[in-house]
Amino acid sequence: MTTNPEPVNISAQLVKKLRELTGAGFNDCRAALAASSANMEKAVEFLRKKGQAAAQKKAEREATDGLVSCYIHAGGKIGVLLEVNCETDFVARTDEFQRLCHDLAMHIAALDPRFIRREEVTPEILEREREIARDQARQTGKPDHVIEKIVTGKMEKFYEENCLYEQHFIRDESVTVKEMIDLAIAKVGEKISVRRYVRMKVGDATATYAAGSSPRVEPPDSAVPAKA
Repeated sequence: MTTNPEPVNISAQLVKKLRELTGAGFNDCRAALAASSANMEKAVEFLRKKGQAAAQKKAEREATDGLVSCYIHAGGKIGVLLEVNCETDFVARTDEFQRLCHDLAMHIAALDPRFIRREEVTPEILEREREIARDQARQTGKPDHVIEKIVTGKMEKFYEENCLYEQHFIRDESVTVKEMIDLAIAKVGEKISVRRYVRMKVGDATATYAAGSSPRVEPPDSAVPAKA
């Protein structure tokens, strides 16, 4: 006769710790801990995969509501204006969504991403970066097939450093910004997408603009040129 295994004891303190790490809801955290036998690392991964699955299901839906959020860094030297979209005004008014918008604006102020997604990097910039990487790799004397592997690795690093969704979140480097957004999607049940932002710094003649499919957006009066 086969007996059922003893249920895992999930303490409230353990659930609280997972909530602090991921921002997910109480029931989701409890379910993740139960599914991972109270292993915190596996529970975090469980929630990330759930968020990614939820985001994929909602990817084709339209997100036409949302918020315009702003963040001014201490001392008023750096400012970010950001639009984040969701599907309904109800979600836009939730604390979860507003906190996400604030965290994204703060992250942009700190790390100054040039693009929102990797798909928005222009072919010209990609080719230039690849050539720079090839030239650097050739100087090491490596054979061609090794050089191409080095170039591939350097391009992944380029995306990680320059694309918002690929960057590691400034307050928790164990997750990327995309993973953080995916977790929020799983929690609120709607598509969430960064549409556009502008980052300005006092004394800097250039500003960073990013909007949807265009990595650099010229302001209407061209008063502040985009970065090259």
